[in-house]
Amino acid sequence: MTWKEAITDYQYFLKIERGLSENSVSAYSQDIKKLIQFLADHKLKISPEEIEHPVIERFVYSSAQQMAPRSQARMISGLRNFFDFLIFEGLRKENPTDLLESPKIGRKLPDTLSEKEINSIIAAIDLSKPEGERNRVMLEVLYSCGLRVSEMIGLKISDLYFEEGFIKVTGKGNKQRFVPINSYTIKLIGNYKNLIRSGIEVQKGFEDTLFLNRRGKQLSRNMVFMILKELTQIAGISKIVSPHTLRHSFATHLLENGADLRAIQQMLGHESITTTEIYMHLDKKHLKQVVEKYHPRK
Repeated sequence: MTWKEAITDYQYFLKIERGLSENSVSAYSQDIKKLIQFLADHKLKISPEEIEHPVIERFVYSSAQQMAPRSQARMISGLRNFFDFLIFEGLRKENPTDLLESPKIGRKLPDTLSEKEINSIIAAIDLSKPEGERNRVMLEVLYSCGLRVSEMIGLKISDLYFEEGFIKVTGKGNKQRFVPINSYTIKLIGNYKNLIRSGIEVQKGFEDTLFLNRRGKQLSRNMVFMILKELTQIAGISKIVSPHTLRHSFATHLLENGADLRAIQQMLGHESITTTEIYMHLDKKHLKQVVEKYHPRK
């Protein structure tokens, strides 16, 4: 089997069998492509079935020189998954990455914004422009519903269940969940849809897409990142802010105000409560208040 065939089969496996999105499949494939380039640069003609630990170790060591520990750990994990796939397919008996040691990394706490900072960013939007109203609604949806950027740009008009107070969100692995949406954000979406979106010439295939660019197509992830980066600068906020920062802020603010961790897990679409528990580390003041309120020895 050639490397090209192996990576094609692996991508098909990730997409069909594991149900990963195009973005996730691309991310998983990058490390394999780097390994292929490493072999080509060093004129090493070794097939995926034949490559062994010493070569993998050389590749990881040379790549890790310019990587943070977290990126190194992610790369090793990606390679390990690929060779596990080859074992699953009966193409190998052992995984050449088994002896690789991942760097020890601490749990990274997500960056968050205060409610005041979020209001400042939204206030920086120029509402005199048609895209300004759209941008305001997008940021409100990211913050009030805790969506990933891919979930937000993929929202359909048919996903809006306003009478019930929910929106249907398609998350990682095409898994769907219903997320509550407040009346204020419902009103903003309605205004955008009826006053701004209705004036855009919608391209074929995007008739049901909620958020459109000026050409009548779905917005890209990069465009949302650029919009938020510019607004953050205008608002005079020095933090590095991404759409995911709004998602983290959504979860943190809910927890600080007494929301149940299980409820937050469901709204974020986390498979494991362990992933959601990272927010428990953000505000020690909240933990103290929980003990003072609920413990019998208060």
